[in-house]
This record gives sequence, structure tokens and C-alpha cells, in this order.
Amino acid sequence: MAETSGAQDSGGTGGSPCPETIRRALAAHTTMTLAYADEDGPGACAVLYATDPESGGGTGGAGGAGPVLYFVTATTTRHGRALAAPGARAAFTAQRDGQEWSGLTGLQGRGGCRPLTGAERAAGWRVYLSRFPFVAESERLRHALERTTLWELRPDWLRLIDNGRGFGHKEEWRPGS
Repeated sequence: MAETSGAQDSGGTGGSPCPETIRRALAAHTTMTLAYADEDGPGACAVLYATDPESGGGTGGAGGAGPVLYFVTATTTRHGRALAAPGARAAFTAQRDGQEWSGLTGLQGRGGCRPLTGAERAAGWRVYLSRFPFVAESERLRHALERTTLWELRPDWLRLIDNGRGFGHKEEWRPGS
């Protein structure tokens, strides 16, 4: 089982950039299963997400070396309430359905999650609309989502699994390691 870190020291203060293979895998998918915990225990939900293709997938901010995932969900949902808590964290997976074992690829990750406001929300919203142009094309859908909370998930650990490169092949990334 091959495993690589992808987190070699880049010598900079911003940590190591996320490997291109992981960024491409994130960009290849649009839906993640988001896991969280609240007072009722663990839960999971599927959400559509977008990543910024610039600078490792992120728009700057903390570290700037890693991808940022943007998704929309209401704070009135169970997962929205859990993620709105200060310091909220989530885990996620992204993969295509119907894969064969020999070619299975997918991502696992975890990181901090927070709702966006102001200029950060506007920047994230542009990324989201770029990924899902049908939202902008539908006035009804666009207005509904514009009133819904836009979230940022900033991974601090990512694992790409790619059986096409050998059964159990894994590549991991952590910022700053």
C-alpha cells in the first residue's frame, strides 16, 4: 500500500501547498458528504461544493496554502446549527458513485467550518456561481440561495485515495507540516 505525505516543508511561513493531485480530485467532484456532531450525536448530509482554483483552492486567509470548499445550507438545518457553533469542525468525503474497486478514487478530509459574511461571502459566492452557473441562470434558485448561508470549510487534513495508482494508494496533505 503506497502512501505519500504531500506535506513536505516548503520553507515558507504559509505551510506546504496542497498537492496538485489532491486539488484536481477536489475539483473533479461537486458533492461531498459532510459529517458533524451535535447534542444528538453524529450526523451527515450531502452538499454541493465549489473550490477556488487559485492558490491551492483557497482565496487566502489562514495559511493560504490549502483549498477552501464553499457550500450553501441554511442555519436552520440540523447540520447548519451544528456548524454555526464557534470553532465548529467537520469531516467530509467526496467520490463518484458506481466505481470499480480497481479504479476507486475519492477524498477524505476534515477542517474548520464557518459561515461567511460581507466581502468574504461575496468572494465565495463568485466561486460558487462559477462552479454552478445554473444557479445564476435561474432567477428563482439564485434568489433562494442568495438568502441562504454560504459556508467555508477550510481543510487541515486531506487524503486522496486512488486505487488506479495501486490498491490502497494514499496521498495526504496537512498545511504547515
